[in-house]
Amino acid sequence: SFLSMAQNGVVSSHDVISPVSQTRTEPQPPSSAPAPPAQPPRDQWGGKYEFLLSCIGYCVGLGNVWRFPYLCYRNGGGVFLIPYFIMLFFTGMPLFLMELSLGQYGAAGPITVWKCCPLLKGIGIGMLCVSILVCLYYNVIIAWTFYYLGSSFQSPLPWSCDALHNIPLCRNKTNVTQSPSEVFWNEKVLGVVYSKGLHDPGPVRWPLALCLLAAWVVIFLCMLKGIRSSGKVVYVTATFPYFVLLVLIIRGATLEGSLNGVAFYLTPNWAHLANAQVWNDAASQIFYSLGIGVGGLLSMASYNKFDNNVIRDTLIITIGNCGTSFFAGFAIFSILGHMAWRKGVPVGQVADSGPGLAFVAYPEALALLPGSVFWSILFFLMLFMLGVDTLFGNMEGICTAVMDEFPQLRSNLKHKTLFLALLCFAFYLMGLLLITDGGIYWFTLIDSFSTSFGLIIITLFMCIGISFFYGVNQFCQDIVDMICHCPPWCTKLLFYFKACWVVFTPFLLTFILTYIFIEMYRTSLHYGTYVYPTWGKALGVCMGAFCCLQILIWAIVAVSKESGTLRDRFQKSIRPLNSWRVNNINTTTQDQHVEPQRVDGPFTVNLTEADFTSMNWEAISEA
Repeated sequence: SFLSMAQNGVVSSHDVISPVSQTRTEPQPPSSAPAPPAQPPRDQWGGKYEFLLSCIGYCVGLGNVWRFPYLCYRNGGGVFLIPYFIMLFFTGMPLFLMELSLGQYGAAGPITVWKCCPLLKGIGIGMLCVSILVCLYYNVIIAWTFYYLGSSFQSPLPWSCDALHNIPLCRNKTNVTQSPSEVFWNEKVLGVVYSKGLHDPGPVRWPLALCLLAAWVVIFLCMLKGIRSSGKVVYVTATFPYFVLLVLIIRGATLEGSLNGVAFYLTPNWAHLANAQVWNDAASQIFYSLGIGVGGLLSMASYNKFDNNVIRDTLIITIGNCGTSFFAGFAIFSILGHMAWRKGVPVGQVADSGPGLAFVAYPEALALLPGSVFWSILFFLMLFMLGVDTLFGNMEGICTAVMDEFPQLRSNLKHKTLFLALLCFAFYLMGLLLITDGGIYWFTLIDSFSTSFGLIIITLFMCIGISFFYGVNQFCQDIVDMICHCPPWCTKLLFYFKACWVVFTPFLLTFILTYIFIEMYRTSLHYGTYVYPTWGKALGVCMGAFCCLQILIWAIVAVSKESGTLRDRFQKSIRPLNSWRVNNINTTTQDQHVEPQRVDGPFTVNLTEADFTSMNWEAISEA
């Protein structure tokens, strides 16, 4: 009977009477329990291309341009692609699909979605903490880009040897320790030469403060109407970088020495495969590039239609993202090869990664080209588009998480606008520390630890929690329920993803985590020649620990809210709440004018203690 099945905790999809058939049965007596408050309507993407472009823009960021090519040449050239794609297929893709599926099925942000397993709510809080740290320093990069973009309208470029103030520096080739582009970056932009270290931030650099303000104003305006506005902006911001990369590749191919740069980028060195650092770099680049574990993917997927094919989207976005990284390497190293040829030095001496590539080496290479002003403007416009797209995803993760917890913000445009304005202004004020004379030291600290071991621990617990607490079979069934007409290839791929979620992905994440801890203990953190003090490194460790400790804190809260023995409390805290799947049920049944309390197949319903209490109360009242 229905009651005996309910006591077992689960009702299968075949045992639930559909709403259509219920219309012919006798009307049920109204429940004494109060009806749940109506939730404000949730936005949806204007079309599937908006979601795809938003995810591609979010994933294809600065890491594809300034980090992957450098890692590729440093770790054995073309050989690096072997561990890179292994990590993509066994960690990147499975975790990417897990986040998209969880967000789309639950139609909720990174905190509220854990109604599926309240014990793991801390994972969502941890994602929120990581996302806040990333947003804090990521927009500083966009501020630097604005500064360089404005400087690119000068002719000659202020970091080129043609500029009058750089002529003595360029002529004195015997005692030169820094190139004009390095002097411009360190003295004019950062002001790092005026700071002694982490303990001496110095004054705010007001030109950068104005650029940072402009960057946050742009983010605010683009996100003012949520996905309805950012979903339209990505048509430009997600596609323009591909146009620029193509133009840079074509231009680079015509330059003398470009083939030397490309050969340096791809020449294989098979001995590197035995080095654990290579495998760790491959895994970290997958995480860095795909944006896994910070809540952005989960939030964007929560605005999808319920029947969107998440498996197809996962394949398109992840393979497209990694292809872009490989593609960008040709644009970078063809022009760096030309600069090395002009200077008469090996390519390895001019290659760099991170800000050193984007704001020192590559601008210097562009300054050597005819029409350098045009190429510089084009390059920094591309960096701006890449950065803004990624920041959209991170900010969407924060906003969705907060508005799901406080739905009244979503229904009131005035309150939502005020919240977004206050959030952007708070980030701006906190970001001022990163644009002082010593701001680059704080930037490097947050960059190094915000997406380090804390992020790996969060994704590891997400993978284990969904696989073993929520149930990997149930999760796969949820995906099949979403993809109504699941093609045979989708079903076969699900077996592969199931094996990854249960075995391969947790194992590889544990390996990465172990290696990170070993390296953290053995090596010191430094920026250039400056070595961070012990208290600075400890501060970074505390940042990462604060993010992942949310899992433990909120798990204790979830268990303490339940009653019974410790085992009973644990079992109750891993049951889905009654409100789990309600959004999707309402979405799929609204065309049939069915009351929200009714449950439409083929969804499974997990009943909790509250449901049994309600049944007993109704039985007593009828008696």
